[in-house]
Amino acid sequence: MTPRRVLLVLACSLAGLTTAVLGSAPTPAAEPTPKVAHIAFVGSGTPTTAPHGVAAFWERLRELGWVRDQNLVVEERWADGRMERLPALMADVVGLKVDVIVTYNTPSGIAAKKATASVPIVDAIMGDPLHAGLVDSLGRPGGNLTGLSAAWGEGIPGKWLELLQETVPQIASVAVILDPANPVHLSIVETLRTGAPARHLTLRLIEVREAKALDLAFRQAQRQAQAAVVLPSPTLLAYQRQVTALAAKHRLPAVYTMRDYVDAGGLMAYGPDFAAMFRRAADYVDKILRGAKPGDLPVEQPTKFELVVNLKAAKALGITIPESILLRADEVIR
Repeated sequence: MTPRRVLLVLACSLAGLTTAVLGSAPTPAAEPTPKVAHIAFVGSGTPTTAPHGVAAFWERLRELGWVRDQNLVVEERWADGRMERLPALMADVVGLKVDVIVTYNTPSGIAAKKATASVPIVDAIMGDPLHAGLVDSLGRPGGNLTGLSAAWGEGIPGKWLELLQETVPQIASVAVILDPANPVHLSIVETLRTGAPARHLTLRLIEVREAKALDLAFRQAQRQAQAAVVLPSPTLLAYQRQVTALAAKHRLPAVYTMRDYVDAGGLMAYGPDFAAMFRRAADYVDKILRGAKPGDLPVEQPTKFELVVNLKAAKALGITIPESILLRADEVIR
């Protein structure tokens, strides 16, 4: 037998012996189960009056692998439309040592930021985080809070006035229903004041600090204006059905900032797609749970807006929605 053949036989024998001793190659170890995450969701309203996009947040978390009662523990807290409860609710969840606090709107973000400088916070719908002092910059927020901005000042208020004038061309005065305690409203009002003269419109500012003032506010609006803009407010959102019912009672065409009011019987709404924003907020939570720092995640601006129109409400008010608006609408409730 030649030396080469001897080497080949020896190699084959050793290979067979190794297989016999060790068996087949071991299978790779299964991927480790994700850690159990502990998050808090603090809402300023109630589960039934929360923005419609909240469901999209939980759906997106499931898509990303975070499932309640499996690898996700959730602490839910609701302020029931009473903003004064937010500080206590935030302090409560901070004491539970959660991994992330999730909330929406500017007052909630402020309350969370005051409650902790270390627990990561994701605010799904901030009005103007720079003006409110929630972040150092949009590109690099710094600190422990990030999320998405509704960018109310970026041309949206002008759209509200445009929609009202197209729908009710004869209007001369527009009531602006606002909460003076909401820091976002001040900047929105300035934007509205800038655009109103070019449209030959007079603005009537009507303040609502609490729900019991709503009836008086709409009676005042009826006396002073022919249409209304209802600014984005956690307090008003918690009473959305009362708000739209009062607008109908006083025969006041009103434009709202989110579709929830239209679903509750309001005339029309134009603003960011909150479902898309909540889905993106879930992406931020996922990144933070996997090690990202909130201060390094840029505050994003909305990329998708929606116009929703309610023809039933228009008919009850005795007005006709122009075809130009219906063609632009993302959804028409008939």
